[in-house]
Amino acid sequence: MYRIMLADDEGIMLDSLKFLLEGEFKDEIRIEMAKSGRAVIELAEHFRPDIAVMDIHMPGINGIEAMQEIRKSNENTVFIVLSAYDKFDYARQAIELGVMEYLNKPVERVRFLSVIKKAMDQIDSQREKRSRELMIREKMETVVPVLESGLIYNLLLKEFYMEDIESYLNLLGIKERSGYMLALVFGDGQEGGHMNNAVGASVRLQDHTAAIREIIKGFFPAMVGAVMANKIAAYVPSENTDPDYNERTRLIEKAGRLVEKISEGTGLLCRVGIGSVVPMNEAVSSYQEALDSMTLTQEPVVLTKDLPVSVGYEENYPIELEKELFDCVERGNLEGAIASADAFYDWMAESYGEYIMDVRLKVLEFVLWSEHLAYHKSGKTYRFRSRKDYLPSLLEIDDLERLKSWFLDKLTDACRNVTLRAQRQTDNVVDKARSYIDENYSRDISLEEVSRNADISAYYFSKLFKEGTGVTFIEYLTKVRIEKAKQLIAAGELSMKEICQQVGYSDPNYFSRIFKKNVGVTPTEYKEKDFTR
Repeated sequence: MYRIMLADDEGIMLDSLKFLLEGEFKDEIRIEMAKSGRAVIELAEHFRPDIAVMDIHMPGINGIEAMQEIRKSNENTVFIVLSAYDKFDYARQAIELGVMEYLNKPVERVRFLSVIKKAMDQIDSQREKRSRELMIREKMETVVPVLESGLIYNLLLKEFYMEDIESYLNLLGIKERSGYMLALVFGDGQEGGHMNNAVGASVRLQDHTAAIREIIKGFFPAMVGAVMANKIAAYVPSENTDPDYNERTRLIEKAGRLVEKISEGTGLLCRVGIGSVVPMNEAVSSYQEALDSMTLTQEPVVLTKDLPVSVGYEENYPIELEKELFDCVERGNLEGAIASADAFYDWMAESYGEYIMDVRLKVLEFVLWSEHLAYHKSGKTYRFRSRKDYLPSLLEIDDLERLKSWFLDKLTDACRNVTLRAQRQTDNVVDKARSYIDENYSRDISLEEVSRNADISAYYFSKLFKEGTGVTFIEYLTKVRIEKAKQLIAAGELSMKEICQQVGYSDPNYFSRIFKKNVGVTPTEYKEKDFTR
């Protein structure tokens, strides 16, 4: 259905146009008419025409002025000017208003109807575009919560590769690389710093997840996670690592209004903890701070910065180097770990070189914690007496350079243990896969079948196989089959059809195409040109 508005001060003209349109388009259209500029504007407000056929000269407000007014509230209306005045100024003003056609009276029937049909096509295109946009928005409204939950899950569990996090950030349009966590905790009431009946609250919380998500986003530009028991975690991107007093006050006031809104909208009691601004890969520490801070007070909103929750460090202490060091060890990044350790040790030597016992203790602290991380990541068996010589060795070292060498050697061992475990797993998976392919290439085997034989998920197997061999599973399988086919052709004992079947291809034509793609010639050409010599 198309809504068409006709505007002209001549009644006979209106009747003629209406007759033409109804005769051509019948039930596809609905027509309303007006004879003055003011009447046209008032009609457009409630009729909201898809197409407006306008005369320029009408009593009172002229057609140009009427179109200007209508355009303010009906931006998608398609205007067609039909006028006896063929003046440049009118045409120019009409073009500026986005008029689709400027027709001169009298206009031929065929010409007029073709212009109306063109306007209808334009409206159809606009409607289709709006429909696609709504569909995309609807899909995004479904996908975005999943992406946000995935981001929060990865940040809190620290089970991620940075390239995965980068993918989340790109998809969600996040440019900041730091931020703070909100911890929303629900319950039936409050006892000291804790919410009671967490189980009951978690059950009721499930019915209000979508509403709470929208409420949070109404106050903070946050990525909102899924419900975890009686808690919801949200991540707020921010580069402001040191908010001043006024900013902290505004943050608390905003969180307070958030708590009130949740209570009004859902009937659930809620408290909010606000963690410190940290680099994104340390978001879990901000979340833990937010939770810990709520145990120290009974206030409905708690800002970590206002409480002695986070660790304080002496001035100039290179805390970022320390965090980077342990992060690199945990990921088996030997180059990064050594660079961070080297820089941290130089700071110790420069700042506290005369206190060698304190330097020894710090070195031992870092080595023990690095090995702790490595044990959890490497799969090595812990031996209670594996460090029996650490203290004696350290006490014998009275030279800062030798101490640094001992320090870096131990960190290198810790990193390599993490890396070797990953390498051992990759080698094991690749060896199993290669053996299975070498034994079964003549069958129609799939990636899923080979990954099942290696006892690892198909997705992870695919990544490990590519890392271990430098090629994909399909590329490796194809290479094995082609090499075997070349050997069989060289032997000269089988037909091409038999060779095709022996190397796992049921279709000779497909086999020929794959062979040529990899060798440069077809199997027959390969045999005839005696490439086997």
